[in-house]
Amino acid sequence: MVFDLTDEQKSLQMKAREFSRNELLPHFTRWDRESEFPRDLLRKMGEAGLLGSTVPEEYGGMGTDRVTNGLIVEELARGDSNLSLLAFGTLYEMLSFAPEELKREWAPKLVRGERFLGIALTEPQSGCDAANVRTVAERRGEIYIVNGVKNCVSILNADGWSLLAGTDRESGARGISMFLLHRDTPGLTISRPKSDLGGRAVPRGVLTLEDARIPAGHLMGEENCGFYYIMDAFDYNRALIGLMCIGAARQSLEETIEYVRCRRSFGRAISMNQGVSFPIAEADTYLELARNLCFKVLWLRDNDLPHRRETAMCKWWVPKICVDVLHQCLLLHGHYGYSQDLPLEQRLRDVLGWEIGDGTAQIQKLIIARELIGREFVG
Repeated sequence: MVFDLTDEQKSLQMKAREFSRNELLPHFTRWDRESEFPRDLLRKMGEAGLLGSTVPEEYGGMGTDRVTNGLIVEELARGDSNLSLLAFGTLYEMLSFAPEELKREWAPKLVRGERFLGIALTEPQSGCDAANVRTVAERRGEIYIVNGVKNCVSILNADGWSLLAGTDRESGARGISMFLLHRDTPGLTISRPKSDLGGRAVPRGVLTLEDARIPAGHLMGEENCGFYYIMDAFDYNRALIGLMCIGAARQSLEETIEYVRCRRSFGRAISMNQGVSFPIAEADTYLELARNLCFKVLWLRDNDLPHRRETAMCKWWVPKICVDVLHQCLLLHGHYGYSQDLPLEQRLRDVLGWEIGDGTAQIQKLIIARELIGREFVG
């Protein structure tokens, strides 16, 4: 196993770190307080080559591997985990199933930060039962008429979403298709953002489709194959979620180390107390283990090797570890950490949501158990 990075990976990692430090970190608490999305900054991210790194060069991207994408996401999350979400390669790779004309229209704009995409998968009655899709798309000539409701829609302020809708009502998961849904689609109503605990710069909300008219040319991939496309994307998206959480936790840990060195109590630095230094040592250990697991998943993906069990581990364990680390960092700062004077409480709120989003811990443990024991013995 080789843990070294290529010169290109080191360069992109450093570029993402500098961008995060200079452009994201000084402002991300304001974006949270004001529920603001810095649209102009997205274009700066595109100009810096930090968006769509996995997009092929013919569509304006760099065609990097997933490991490199993970390095970028991790560094951006040090400044703002919410905006790092927009650098996820999975948002762009789902577009790879679109017709050529649609790819050439959207991909370069996504890479430049002129547009960005979300995912419209979850429905009110289904939650983690992603195959239980009641939104229906009926083809009529050169359009699909779509009716249904999507809730917990990722990135409600996006320019469009990867939408899953049933095109064969009798076939369950085998009858679901994926569409590119533009926010200007006739018949689409976009709710106000949910008042969530965190993730306010890239909020979640509800999309209601009432006889919405989606062009047939916006079908992504083959009809009735959409569920498998998006599940395949999730199989490594969860490693990127882990690295996003790790970036936020690692930044907080470094800030905490600096704080305990300087903070004095009873005539000496509080870092002299093992009750302070040991939790920091434990946090560093857990974050290192979690990071290795996430990058192992991305390496397996790049090499076309099975990784479903490992990515499920990433999804249930890594956000939990990062929440625990952030909680400990907050406690070590005392009341300063509990206040909004410092960014710790926001990072805790933002990361906590990822113990839910993209699949709960219970679902991930079920996936792991099925891989280990066999589906017929687990259920």
